[in-house]
Amino acid sequence: MNKAAMPGRKGEGYMKKGQVFEGIVEKVDFPNKGLIQVEDRPIWVKNTLPGQRVRFAVQKMRKGKCQGRLLEVLEHAKQEVPAACGHFVDCGGCTYQNLSYGDQLRLKEKQVKELLDQAICGKGHSYVYEEALPSPRAYGYRNKMEYSFGDACKDGPLALGLHKRGSFYDIVTTEDCRIADGDFGRILGETLDFFEKQNLPFYHKMRHQGYLRHLLIRKGAKTGEILVDLVTTTQLEGLAAGIRPEGMKAEEQECQILNAWRDRLLGISLEGTLTGILHTKNDSLADVVQSDSTELIYGRDYFYEELLGLRFRISPFSFFQTNSLGAEVLYDKARTYVGETKDKVIFDLYSGTGTIAQILAPVAREVIGVEIVEEAVEAARANAALNGLSNCRFLAGDVLKVLDTLEERPDLIVLDPPRDGIHPKALEKIIAYGVEQLVYISCKPTSLARDLGVFLERGYEVAKAGCVDMFPWSGNVETVVMLSKGEIDSKKVRVEF
Repeated sequence: MNKAAMPGRKGEGYMKKGQVFEGIVEKVDFPNKGLIQVEDRPIWVKNTLPGQRVRFAVQKMRKGKCQGRLLEVLEHAKQEVPAACGHFVDCGGCTYQNLSYGDQLRLKEKQVKELLDQAICGKGHSYVYEEALPSPRAYGYRNKMEYSFGDACKDGPLALGLHKRGSFYDIVTTEDCRIADGDFGRILGETLDFFEKQNLPFYHKMRHQGYLRHLLIRKGAKTGEILVDLVTTTQLEGLAAGIRPEGMKAEEQECQILNAWRDRLLGISLEGTLTGILHTKNDSLADVVQSDSTELIYGRDYFYEELLGLRFRISPFSFFQTNSLGAEVLYDKARTYVGETKDKVIFDLYSGTGTIAQILAPVAREVIGVEIVEEAVEAARANAALNGLSNCRFLAGDVLKVLDTLEERPDLIVLDPPRDGIHPKALEKIIAYGVEQLVYISCKPTSLARDLGVFLERGYEVAKAGCVDMFPWSGNVETVVMLSKGEIDSKKVRVEF
């Protein structure tokens, strides 16, 4: 093993980028950062497991912290198992396919508990930490996938799937992906085969040239309805001139190609029902799935999903939890934490498409949802009407600003912010309401831990918290926390695992 000194050790030199070391992973911090000690100094290496002996290269050094890049697993961990998915080694979509589901769940549970213990118990408070709840489906749970067109290596054949692990450019064709619904792989395979024969180039992110960008597929786990959206640029005219029949316009050629693709999809044997096929044009320089314009080429531009007895209409770009059955577990836990809501006014902040608000509305006096994405607000209003809920109101705007315009005073607040958590100024306004109880739902426990510190400083206590695994085999997990104003019951103590 290279015995070079670590950064910051006076008189012993400095570790250099690219140097190679070996070590044993002591633990893995959220979401997938394995801790290795080299000469008593910590280095974090992603995509490792506790107990593995690995070889890694120094990748980044910043502010005394060092990050390594995994080169090779020299010795496997005791709990390590063969990956169920054949794409795991190359694909960047999963993190823990080489753990059993039970071990993976316990690892996430431990990661979140360490973060919450530090944020809560580290400040002299106590709380109940509940056992993590598993996803009802460990495989085939994803109801939405965004696939990218590209190549597996430079100038290689057309590929369609997910990004290769650690790569911004290379694409792995993930036809047999284990976390996506089975129909997704069939649609992906037929789409790739069709466009390989069209001789149309994919969009090169660096050159900003090409036609094929993404394939978006969504499916209702309860309804079986499927929506497919092909995302391209508007560059077909120049790219396909050599294969265009004489006298045919570029628009006509594109229509002909898309109709042939549509007919190909309609001929597939699927478990679900293909209810809509769309074509979205996107000339953005950013590598994101977004719409400059979208046209319908078959069926309708939405599908339906059901959660906890409610029905939701979902468009191609609407936010909706990617694990429908897991979402029922998550929202049921949140509803349990909310408790009695009769005659209460509830604020659902960062409400998205209003799923939580609508689940609480039947047993509340009024629910007011606030969401910055206007399309999500429009969807929330439409879904509330679809479910016959007249006591839901949804407002479009930044929580920080909208709270200043509301005359109502909440009795209870539900928070489900984006991954980065709550803006500090918005957090102060939320705390200023002085409600007796809040429920905080978070998809990033590091942001949650930071925000909880502020709540504790302002007189709140964490009554209880627990995880719901919405993302099996990945490093992500949802956490639900109940906060109460005032003293905590003396029986509420930490649960050790």
